[in-house]
Amino acid sequence: MCKKISCVFLLLIILFGQLWSVPLLAVAAKSFDPADVDEYVTNYIYKNGLPGAAVVIVKDGKVLYEKGFGHDSNGNPLTAKSKTGLASGTKPFTAFAVLQLVDRGGIKLDEPVVTYLPELTLNDERWQQVTIRQLLSHTSGLPNPTIVGPASTPKEGVGRFHDWQLQADPGQKYSYSNANYWTLAYLVEQISGMTFNDYLTQNVFQPLGMNDSISAVNSGEIVGKLGIPRGYVTLFGTAMPWTELEQMFSGAGSIFTTASDMGKWLSMHTNGGVNEKGERLLSEALLKESYSPQPGSEKYGLGWSLSSPTIKPARISHSGSLSTFQSQQDIVPSSGYAVAALLNSFTTTFEHSYEISSGIIQLTEGQEPELKAPTPKIIDFILGGVTLIYLILGVRGIVRSKKWVEKRKQQPSWRFYLRLIPQLIPVIGVGWLLFIVPNLQNNSSTMKDAFGLFPSAMILLVLAFIIGCVLTIMRVYHRVKLGR
Repeated sequence: MCKKISCVFLLLIILFGQLWSVPLLAVAAKSFDPADVDEYVTNYIYKNGLPGAAVVIVKDGKVLYEKGFGHDSNGNPLTAKSKTGLASGTKPFTAFAVLQLVDRGGIKLDEPVVTYLPELTLNDERWQQVTIRQLLSHTSGLPNPTIVGPASTPKEGVGRFHDWQLQADPGQKYSYSNANYWTLAYLVEQISGMTFNDYLTQNVFQPLGMNDSISAVNSGEIVGKLGIPRGYVTLFGTAMPWTELEQMFSGAGSIFTTASDMGKWLSMHTNGGVNEKGERLLSEALLKESYSPQPGSEKYGLGWSLSSPTIKPARISHSGSLSTFQSQQDIVPSSGYAVAALLNSFTTTFEHSYEISSGIIQLTEGQEPELKAPTPKIIDFILGGVTLIYLILGVRGIVRSKKWVEKRKQQPSWRFYLRLIPQLIPVIGVGWLLFIVPNLQNNSSTMKDAFGLFPSAMILLVLAFIIGCVLTIMRVYHRVKLGR
């Protein structure tokens, strides 16, 4: 009898424990301590030498937390109301605008783009098959060239396509391309009859109360016309104010916004497409479709990246980076949370905004985020060490160039000059990068832009170029003096 009572009692304990554990887990997943977020972000930007960050956390349509850390390039505190660049985080907004036009019957997702933009041509017959869905999901086959000519409007931007060819059959595979979203921005203009920027303002920003958000056409407008403080690039664990690379980025990377405004955007997404006034901005069906894998692409929806199965919890996201800004926005369907992290700096070797957002998501899941080693700083110092060694060996070679030539004075000229090739390789390579690339296709980049993309590496490359030039000149000079 005692054994039976004990078993029943044990079963009751187990059952009670299971029932009790569910609310506890739910509470852990639904709450976080703002002080923990403060501490995590503060420690992160300090450890990694970042000038600032602004973050926002929402859940089920409500903003729970928004705050800025650090400073901008004007010396002012970076707040939740400070404008920074979304970069490619613009693409979900562009897709949203296109889907609104689909919702209103202006266009159809699976209709060829040329139906609406017959004037847009490529040097490829397959272009006639490309649909709007394929542009949205990066399965159109359009290439993503690094070097393109300048443009001041979406129309000029897509006008550069006339001699392009697709790199794959339409719908065959996912291949990320900003050109897809330049085209979509132009499509919005043609269908709506207003500029892309005006369309976003009237149909997305204003209905959401995103009063501090703007969309530029060209990055040259940032500091002058728009008055946004310059962003930064990082070098050896510190940050330097830098001028943004000149480019036309309408639709692909053109939005400048605040953490506070991003809270309103993400609140709408975690509230089924409805804003705080109860107004629906997009049908539930199209919103769900935008979060879903598309034909030819398992990792991208319509304007949104979809996390891999190894990422827990699963998230609907988009990252972005310009040459002086970074952003990350994440929606976590399983918990109802969404997070945005905006940085006024860019680091080539690491996505800090992704790491910060991921750490905050861990906090919302009741987990302790790991503050990892400052990888970019370590990489920079390694490159700095290589640079120092190269400098020492280079100066040594220059000083000893006369002796080097004298040892080889009996060699025939062809053999002597053949031995100069190793130091000429960096001269040709770096010279091409610094002097030729900025002039290809009349693009707007400069030597300064090239330096800002990866400063520590560029210091090494420039040093290699200088030493290679001087060493070659000195050896040839001493060879000529010997009359050989």
